[in-house]
Order: sequence, then C-alpha cells, then structure tokens
Amino acid sequence: MALPEIVDRDVWLTARTELLAREKDLTRQRDALNVARRELPMVEITEQYTFDGPDGVVGLVDLFAGRSQSIVYHFMFDPSWEDGCASCTAGTDEITAGSLEHLAARDTSYAMVSRAPLAKLQRWQRLRGWDHIAWYSSFGSAFNYDFGVTIDESVGAGSYNYRTRAEWEALGSDLFASPQPFEMPGRSCFLAVDGRVFHTYSQYARGLESTGGSYYFLDLTALGRQEDWERPVDRADAVRAAVPDFSA
Repeated sequence: MALPEIVDRDVWLTARTELLAREKDLTRQRDALNVARRELPMVEITEQYTFDGPDGVVGLVDLFAGRSQSIVYHFMFDPSWEDGCASCTAGTDEITAGSLEHLAARDTSYAMVSRAPLAKLQRWQRLRGWDHIAWYSSFGSAFNYDFGVTIDESVGAGSYNYRTRAEWEALGSDLFASPQPFEMPGRSCFLAVDGRVFHTYSQYARGLESTGGSYYFLDLTALGRQEDWERPVDRADAVRAAVPDFSA
C-alpha cells in the first residue's frame, strides 16, 4: 500500500501551507462561480404541474411551503420499482431534520419529487425513516421529462445534463444504451416572486456532489447564503419585500 511519505513536522507544515494556497485559490474560484450562478437569468414556469402528496394534489408553488425558494431533489424511482434508487437513498439518508431547519431559516424549502406513485414513495419513506422530508409523486405529469431526469427520446426528452445522446456517445458514454424511459438524478432550484414561480438552476450527474451541507445547498440558489459579503448585494431583502408575509 502506497502510504504518504513520513516526514518531520516542519516539512509537513511546509507542504500543508503550499496546499492551503491552492485550497484558498479554489475557494475564491468557487465564490466567483457562485456569483455567476446567482447571476444566471431565470425562466418563468407557466406549466401547471401537479403532484400527489400526503395532503392530496398540489401544485409546484405548494412545494415552497410558504417560502421564497424551493430546492427540489429529483429522486430516481421508476414507477415499476418497488424500492428507491440505492444511490439517491444513500444521499437522502444524509439529509437531517437539522439541515432542513437551517435551509428554512434562509427562507428555503426542500422537497423530493419522483415519478413512482405516491404509495411506493411513502412505503420507502417509512422504511428509511424520512418523515422529516417532503416527498411528492409526479406520476402522470410531464415534470420529470421537462426537467431532464426521465429520459425518453420518443417524447422529446432526449438529453441529460444538457447533453444529447450523440454528445454522450462522443464522450465514450453508453448512458443511452439503457431501455427508455429511464430515470436519472438531479436537483432543481426555484424562486417565487409575487405569486410567480421561476426556475433558476438545475444540476445533474457529478454536479450533485457539490452539496454537502446547508451552505452548499444555498450556494446553488438565486438568493445564495444571504450574507453581507455576497454579491449581488441586498437581493434577498428585495425578494422578501415583494412576497406576502406567510407567518402572519
């Protein structure tokens, strides 16, 4: 086994501080990338998507739970499956009630949407102990297709992570060799302003690895972490001024 070189403390400290310089550079690059993400244009959602949830049929705006932002995880769960995707399950196991509370403190909700019928989602939710996570079924809806996580070229849903079959094949991937339709993971962010819902961001594939805590989730959204050092300045205050007070 190739273990790290054994050195004295002074040599280790020199190597560590050299690495720190690279880490700080990456932090600055990530901050700049997050600014660029927040400065992306947004698209108004006019499609009247409906979802089956524990309280009945709801619309996309209901996934916000009265907050300004909603992060939706596209959990892989084909209607024919009895169990949820193992990888999505592992990631969801790490979503704690505390992390969702931190998101809520920044006016941001978190929900999962899958194409399987609600009864199958609720069974898996009970088995995994995810009572703290809102989970909705998009069964019979175009939502999964429109947001690029159910791949079916026969209905025009023929790309994943903004790449077509030809582009994936050019990269040497056999992704599209799977029988269609097939499910893929993703995460999408939405912003609500004056009763209107906007799509601000989506990420797929290894982009999903970027989320490792509430701040990383907030970095994906249009309002960001809502701290004084962030740009654009005062965006969160402007958005809150434009939406009703749901706490009254």
